[in-house]
Amino acid sequence: MSTNSLFGNYRIILASSSPRRRALIQQIGLNAEIIPSKFEENLPKSSFPTPADYVIATAKGKACEVFNENKDAVVIGADTVVVIDNKILEKPIDAECARTMLSELSGRVHHVVTGVCICYQDNKYTFHVDTEVHFTELSKDLIDWYVGTEEPMDKAGGYGIQAKGAILVERISGCYFNVVGLPVQKLYSELSKMLQS
Repeated sequence: MSTNSLFGNYRIILASSSPRRRALIQQIGLNAEIIPSKFEENLPKSSFPTPADYVIATAKGKACEVFNENKDAVVIGADTVVVIDNKILEKPIDAECARTMLSELSGRVHHVVTGVCICYQDNKYTFHVDTEVHFTELSKDLIDWYVGTEEPMDKAGGYGIQAKGAILVERISGCYFNVVGLPVQKLYSELSKMLQS
C-alpha cells in the first residue's frame, strides 16, 4: 500500500504505462502504484461527437479495467490526443506516418486534449483539459532529423514538448503538463474534491 502525503493513506494507482505520466505523478508528490491497463485503445473515433468525448471514454476504459481488480484503491486513467481540423492524431504507426503528422502540424495551431477518469468506491469522475499549441514552420530537414531521433514514435501527434520536440513549439495557451500527458493541477484539484468531501 502506498502512503501519500497529499491524501493521507489512500492507495492510489496510475493505470498507465507512460513514463511521462509516471514522472508527473511523482513530481507532484503522489506515491502512486503503477499498474498499466490492459484496456484495448481501439474505440471507434467516429462514434464520439467530440475528441474530448473520445479521450474521456478511453481514460474511463483504462481506469475501470484496473479498478475492477483493485476495488480498495483510487485509480487514475488518462488518455491524450492531438487534434487538428477536428481530426484526432494519436501515436504514429511508423516513421512515414510521423512525417505526415509533423507536416500537417507545421506552422499551425492544434489542440492537445487529455481525458482523465478517477475511480473510487462507487464514483467514476471524469474531466478533460484542452491546451492550444502553436507550432513553428518546420522544414523538411528538421522533420527528417526529428523523426530520425525516434522520439515521435510513442507520442500522440508525433512529438514530445518536454524533450527534443520543444524546438517545434512556438508557444502554448493553457496547461503545459497537459501537453506532456497529464494535467496535474486539475488532477490534484479533482482528487481533493473527491477524497476530502
